[in-house]
Amino acid sequence: MASTIFYLCVTVKSKSKFYFCSHSRLFSSNYSPLTSSSDSLHRYKFGRQLEGKPRRTIRRILTSSVAMFAENPVVSDVIATMLSGGIALSLLRLWEETAKRGLFDQKLNRKLVHVSVGLAFMLCWPMFSSGRQGAIMASLVPAVNIIKMLLLGLGIWKDYATVKSMSRFGDHRELLKGPLYYASTITLAGAIYWRTSPIAIAAICNLCAGDGIADIVGRRFGSHKLPYNRNKSIVGSIAMATAGFLACIGYMHYFSSFGYVQESPKMVLGFLVVSLAASLVESHPLSTELDDNLTVPLASVLVGSFVF
Repeated sequence: MASTIFYLCVTVKSKSKFYFCSHSRLFSSNYSPLTSSSDSLHRYKFGRQLEGKPRRTIRRILTSSVAMFAENPVVSDVIATMLSGGIALSLLRLWEETAKRGLFDQKLNRKLVHVSVGLAFMLCWPMFSSGRQGAIMASLVPAVNIIKMLLLGLGIWKDYATVKSMSRFGDHRELLKGPLYYASTITLAGAIYWRTSPIAIAAICNLCAGDGIADIVGRRFGSHKLPYNRNKSIVGSIAMATAGFLACIGYMHYFSSFGYVQESPKMVLGFLVVSLAASLVESHPLSTELDDNLTVPLASVLVGSFVF
């Protein structure tokens, strides 16, 4: 909501002076322009223009104008889209720079992108308006990334830093699988289920936090492999179920504070079931053969449809 982004202090009374505060800067109607800059002179003249009007009228005009701007759902959603897009782009740029400079192992850098971008973007959902319009506007941000993955994966657009930060082996064609499924999951979760559905929370949290942490922990501590899949470790699967579940609980509390979901023991149990199911699916050899960025969200949505 735009009202959470913009703050405007309208009037302040102090010893028969009228002050107007915009962006945390005060000026009064008897401010002296003799020692001020041109910006101060402009504010002085504006204050003099307002001096003759009743203060209640001025307050009503200013507050109603701000309210109309803040409560306009189209303007609010456009601002929210720009802000959330800027946050997502900043994170991507950060991980591109770390990949370019070799600050992390390439696989670790890729998983840091995997964990952070989707979860950070979901934090921005309360900025959007309620209803279908807000859901569609929010989904435009990851939808743009779908187009980007297609262009990069097909070799139409060259961006070595992005390819390196999102691929296992530096091959641009890898972006047509895992990264494309990742962006598609976040887009569809927002557009179809949105912030009022625990299914959206489960799908994104198990994909981002669960699958991402599983790989990081599994590579470091996963010496004991699963009997049915030697490419996966016991500790990695446990880490995935735990991280996915805890992320779901965190976002349940987060969205509940805005009134979007009603947290309950039943919902907590549902998240536990979904996270366990997603972890089992991720550890299956079929997920390795296909792509766990595809199988994990599909399992989360399917199981979530039964338990929620």
